[in-house]
Amino acid sequence: MSEPKYLYLTTTGHRSGKPHEIEIWYVEHGGCHYLISEKREAAHWVRNIRANAAITYRLGETTLTGRACVPTDPDLIAAVKAKMDAKHGWSNGLVVQLCRAEET
Repeated sequence: MSEPKYLYLTTTGHRSGKPHEIEIWYVEHGGCHYLISEKREAAHWVRNIRANAAITYRLGETTLTGRACVPTDPDLIAAVKAKMDAKHGWSNGLVVQLCRAEET
């Protein structure tokens, strides 16, 4: 079975407080999943993450919970953009990291 092309990210609206789901390209790197926001900080889903980092996302039939952030490490950002270019042929935008919640 091949890896899904998209993941489905659910954030909490920064104004409404309601769940908001988007379909978006992703890559996996170092145990986390990464997205790129073409609109950078202006994207509503990025604003939602800035207000509340708790997220849920689906990959195929698997639903994961975790936290999202905007990484600042230039080496990490370069590695993620290279993977995005290789997988999707595009990497222009703000890199956003999704990390799964720790198992308890």
